[in-house]
Amino acid sequence: MDLRDYLRVLRRNWILVVAITLIGLLTGGAASVLAKPTYTADTQLFVAIQSSGSVLELQQGNTFSTARVQSYVKTVGSPAVLQPAIDDLGLEMTAEELASRVKASSEINTVLIDIAVVDQSPVQAAAIAQAVANSLVRAVDSLERPKTGGSSPVGLSIIKPAKAPSAPSAPNTRMNLLAGLAIGLAMGIAAAILRSTLDNRIRNESDLRRVTDAPLLGGISFDQEASKNPLLTQSAPQSPRSESFRQLRTNLQFANVSGHARSVLITSSLPGEGKSTTATNLSIAMAQAGLSVCLVDADLRRPMVNEYLGLDRNAGLTTALLGTSDVNDLLQPWGDDNLFVLTSGQIPPNPSELLGSEEMKHLITRLEQAFDAVIIDAPPLLPVTDSAVLSQHVGGVVVVAGSQKLRYQDLEKALAALAMVGSNVLGVVLNRIPAKGPDSYAYSYYSHEDTHVKNSGSSSTTGQKTRRRSTEGGAVTPSGVRPPTLFPGERIGGRR
Repeated sequence: MDLRDYLRVLRRNWILVVAITLIGLLTGGAASVLAKPTYTADTQLFVAIQSSGSVLELQQGNTFSTARVQSYVKTVGSPAVLQPAIDDLGLEMTAEELASRVKASSEINTVLIDIAVVDQSPVQAAAIAQAVANSLVRAVDSLERPKTGGSSPVGLSIIKPAKAPSAPSAPNTRMNLLAGLAIGLAMGIAAAILRSTLDNRIRNESDLRRVTDAPLLGGISFDQEASKNPLLTQSAPQSPRSESFRQLRTNLQFANVSGHARSVLITSSLPGEGKSTTATNLSIAMAQAGLSVCLVDADLRRPMVNEYLGLDRNAGLTTALLGTSDVNDLLQPWGDDNLFVLTSGQIPPNPSELLGSEEMKHLITRLEQAFDAVIIDAPPLLPVTDSAVLSQHVGGVVVVAGSQKLRYQDLEKALAALAMVGSNVLGVVLNRIPAKGPDSYAYSYYSHEDTHVKNSGSSSTTGQKTRRRSTEGGAVTPSGVRPPTLFPGERIGGRR
């Protein structure tokens, strides 16, 4: 992962990062509130050589005292210094317990010793600090005194008496809050990276590239209104969703630059990834570009195309495969463009056998001869084998992957099923991609007037979804569209 990947992970999981950071901040504040306040009293001593000789002797004495200061600092924590202080104050503690509250230090190249004592009482902290300082003076005088008699060559003087502090030294609320903030932020970032590492859902193109090198034909931006108005004609002409399908149409033409894949099968790995809406809107986009398009609903288990387009499915694909009616009589025109729909027909008990039959292969061949493009909506790959069987009869396959929903292993299994039967995979379409955020794919370039058109688009296209239908000879023809003499079906297989 490079820097951009980490930034994308943080943007994707910013709520988690902020939440854990706030928890760390609250923990630091709670620690400050619940902790008992402690006070620190300090005192300072000066180490001097008891000499009044020449300058050279004074210099030698200063060097001597500097070297001995660190030894005196270590001596402060010994029972020889602390026990007399305990006895003087009548404290009910051992020298080891008192040593944990006393801290002695000295800066380098100085003869000053600092003693700090921590206690829950400010008065007692000052008293202990003063008692320890007095005890250190006596202990050094005793330790440095010559055995032959005489006075000690080293003398310690208290130059800063201990005073009771007016404010507690701990807890440090500001420091605790900063520490909680820093720790929470670090844990939040770590949790976001861990979550992203363990998350095996496909969200964007970089996730898709971990599974397959198949071309990304396009990304369909997520629209909350798509569930109510799924058709391309129900959106504003220049909305991100409309532009996504036009981009998919263009990229599909480049993926099929040789022109051999006149029939394209649209499928997905699992149900609910948006393959039917993608197939339907792709057909509409191609028809709007001036192509003659035939949309075939080959999902013989859960057909949806007829519901989206408001057509009758009592007679359709299964009717043609069983030989009850000719496909010329079953094609239904839709909209003002050259789009014809072959609905699923009655749901059969053996969908896989019908879709893999020679009749289906012959039907696709006839449709390819009559139309510029044949778009086939097929069932998902993993639950059933219909799409894998049918993919052998078409020119190419497009796999729809539901962003934020599909997992790596599911897409791998679906592509492996297509590869096993030798299907020509033209590419992958990422569906339900967020229009904004780290995983966005679509770009917006329309004005506020277009937004108004989008809001009124559903009412202007309602008539396309609920056209009046009349049935004659097994064919369903929307009234007011165009004369039946313009049907490409007149040319299918040279039959009338």
